[in-house]
Amino acid sequence: MSNLNKNNFIQAVSPQEAAMLPFVFQGRIPRVVFGPGALLHLEREIALLGATKALVISSHEQRAKAEMIASRLGARCAGIYSKAVMHVPIETAREEARRLGADCAIAIGGGSTTGLGKAIALESGLPILAIPTTYAGSEMTPIYGITEAGLKKTGKDKRVLPHTVIYDPELTITLPLSLSATSGINAIAHASEGLYAQDGNPIMSMLAEDGIRAMAEGLRLLQDDSREMYGRSRCLYGAWLCGTVLGNVGMGLHHKLCHTLGGSFNLPHAETHTIILPHALAYNARAAEGVMQRIARALGSETAAGGVWDLAKRLGAPIALRDLGLKSEDLDVAADLAMTNVYPNPRPLERSAIRLLLQHAYEGIRPDTVE
Repeated sequence: MSNLNKNNFIQAVSPQEAAMLPFVFQGRIPRVVFGPGALLHLEREIALLGATKALVISSHEQRAKAEMIASRLGARCAGIYSKAVMHVPIETAREEARRLGADCAIAIGGGSTTGLGKAIALESGLPILAIPTTYAGSEMTPIYGITEAGLKKTGKDKRVLPHTVIYDPELTITLPLSLSATSGINAIAHASEGLYAQDGNPIMSMLAEDGIRAMAEGLRLLQDDSREMYGRSRCLYGAWLCGTVLGNVGMGLHHKLCHTLGGSFNLPHAETHTIILPHALAYNARAAEGVMQRIARALGSETAAGGVWDLAKRLGAPIALRDLGLKSEDLDVAADLAMTNVYPNPRPLERSAIRLLLQHAYEGIRPDTVE
């Protein structure tokens, strides 16, 4: 898109207006099997992959779910690898897949487990079937990050996109409300930035708005009853849509700040996204007024930034960076790091305004527009 078309797209309020503008769309979406009890289709989906020996991978905490999957598969299970961790060290898992003669991998769990499945796919070409139990959205993206010999590298490759994703809300019932809240608002961040992405298009924008609406509705229902199946279904549906947006368009200031804070100060991923999102939206509010109206409409709030902050507060999620262990003297360093690379964002990057954004996020102040 030209800058003119990009800015027009950002300001478009309705899907009808956005559809009138020039755009390019090339879908990259795995096969999806969705619904309570969807796990019953696991054997059929493995057969459709042409696979006969599946390596089941999970984190240590999700070992019980991995064993349940292995029990269902019987002789079609090559083995279990339950050592998925953050930052995806690859060496052991890759060798395990080779040793067991697996011809596909089943990743059950959150983003770390899906990330390990992607790393295996990148190295071996094995097809991945993902079974998400959080709202991370990684299963819908061709983005990977792996650590090998102590060095982490990230990138995009169509080989790492799972072939099939099974979304079964029944598998998310035990996800605590605290983790549901931060994982869900992390998903809302994907959709929010997708709405003002430089390479956005009306298809992704419709998915983004509906994803935000579904996630916010689901999270509010879970506050009353964390085992409520309709609420769990709405959250998982929202995670699917928001993850699809993340996998198909670029991100902006919010994700840049979160990667800076996570990578340089070791802050937890979903919690950092939860805290930063309302402040990043406030920063961009005047440069993307149409987008902010769509986000506010999806949230059922007066403003996008205030609506996200209110949702996090209502759910008991963290709202201040200082509560994650960040020190006040880190804020200047973080602002400097955020200015080191040029990347698309509706509002140009201004060091003083970003420093103010970080100060508000550090203190947990309900955001207004950042001047």
